Amino acid sequence: MATATYPGSSSTVVTTTKAATFIPEIWSDEVVAAYKKNLVLANLVRKMSFRGKKGDTLHIPKPTRGSAAAKAAATAVTIQADTESEVQVLINKHYEYSRFIEDITEAQALASLRSFYTEDAGYALSTQVDNDLFALGKTFGDDDGTGSDWVHANSYFIDASTGLTAYAVDTVTTSDVFTDAGFRKLIQLMDDANVPMDGRKFVIPPSLRNAIMGIDRYNSRDFVDGRGVQNGQIGSLYGIDIFVSSNCPVIETAADNTAGDAIKGALLFHTDTMVLAEQVGVRSQTQYKQEYLANLYTADTIYGVKTVRPEAGFVLAVNA
Repeated sequence: MATATYPGSSSTVVTTTKAATFIPEIWSDEVVAAYKKNLVLANLVRKMSFRGKKGDTLHIPKPTRGSAAAKAAATAVTIQADTESEVQVLINKHYEYSRFIEDITEAQALASLRSFYTEDAGYALSTQVDNDLFALGKTFGDDDGTGSDWVHANSYFIDASTGLTAYAVDTVTTSDVFTDAGFRKLIQLMDDANVPMDGRKFVIPPSLRNAIMGIDRYNSRDFVDGRGVQNGQIGSLYGIDIFVSSNCPVIETAADNTAGDAIKGALLFHTDTMVLAEQVGVRSQTQYKQEYLANLYTADTIYGVKTVRPEAGFVLAVNA
């Protein structure tokens, strides 16, 4: 008699040598906890809940700033022109993490190994969400927030000779390192763009953390504040919280950069620059497959991301 094989090869099935004790209720809570713990960029942007609502598009009003008008005696007030627009966030991202766990595994595996799979599920989903947000760095500096290239009006690098310079491909060399003066100039660009002081964030790759920790100012108590690293945060400078993420995108590979090595993008932005709209938060579901004497476990999430204030985000190209 022919036997059925669950879709996928044997390597996709969790056997007694690969898995942990499976307790669905505990798994669900642990996945959510691991997801929240591993998020970096998603914890720094504007979050909007679309949970329990139907449809695939979230409409966000985008009002423009008005201006004060002089009031003359015995004259009517000046009505501000209605120039409001909106940003549409498509809820078009659905990602899942699944495991197929046999009964014999549940009965025999070490309970301590379960944490690996819950951590792995949370890590996989949080990494995907962060990566989608990092990709929005391509849209910074574009009026409509629809850019698709890392070379744009708000992307820079710190040239060893001239300081902060507009980024272009094949321009960043290994001698173009982070400097305090270059960082201050980048902050000035935010000031010039009228980006609010409160809510500014700087997310950097590990290579940049290694470079800046060699600067005395970044090793002072004012920077580290005696705190441990929490959700990637390592300190603050000039009122800007600084975070480290290994998910900072490679914007130019070593093969493509004829001037030097691989280049990553560090993001300097305001909380309102990007939005994460969640229609379905991280959820866990199980289904028992009697024909295989096993549980199919799936964790998934449904969401959308969008740049709302492209003028409030900047990319700093750094050596990876």
